Amino acid sequence: MFASLPMYDWPEVQAANDQFWESLRQHLADIGVDAPATLTRGEDPWTHWLNPSLCLSQTCGLPFSAKLSGKAVLLGAPDYQLPDSPKGQYRSVIIAREAGAEIMDLSGARFAYNMRESQSGWAALDKVLQIESHFGDLVQSGAHRASIEAVAEGRADCAAIDAVSWALAQRHEPAAASVHMIAVTPPTPGLPFITGQANEGKAKQMIDAVTMAIAALPLDVRDTLALRGFKAWTDADYAPLAAGWPKE
Repeated sequence: MFASLPMYDWPEVQAANDQFWESLRQHLADIGVDAPATLTRGEDPWTHWLNPSLCLSQTCGLPFSAKLSGKAVLLGAPDYQLPDSPKGQYRSVIIAREAGAEIMDLSGARFAYNMRESQSGWAALDKVLQIESHFGDLVQSGAHRASIEAVAEGRADCAAIDAVSWALAQRHEPAAASVHMIAVTPPTPGLPFITGQANEGKAKQMIDAVTMAIAALPLDVRDTLALRGFKAWTDADYAPLAAGWPKE
């Protein structure tokens, strides 16, 4: 039995995530879901996502649609305070070092991405603009924050950043002040909360519990995490994203 919230657990917001987990844990306990006292950090998230005894975790829409659907139980996605995004959805923010740059003029430029299996860091932009054909050098950074730093430091010319990570960066990452948003991708369902197959029979109750746990958070915690609510999604909502998974 374990739980993790690895996708937006920046050091600056870990205390808020711990408070979020405490609210989640209490509401899950109310419906008879056995929840650990603390979040698990620092482990390979795939070991959590694929474990039938998982209490709760958050993954990315691309790995969920391509590898986890049918192996983990989808609950839905948090609704973050994102401009111009429907409830429970998000976009990729395209950043560049030069203000006013046009993405079509960046042909042959160096493109930074967190990982090839990322919906926001790769697949969302690749769907509308074939990355490997359009850009030159491809710089794998390993994390959205590291991609922002790579662009700011001149090791890359542009990058695709998860809109929630971009919002966190504007608050906590100094390098964000040295780059500029030049475009956004179309919205897709946000990063999903999942549970293990052992909890499949309680999925509807868990959705209600997560919704109530978010509403019960102090306003300052919700503001720190940019949490506004929760939207239930189905596996079918994420299914179209699977086409972005790297070809094997």
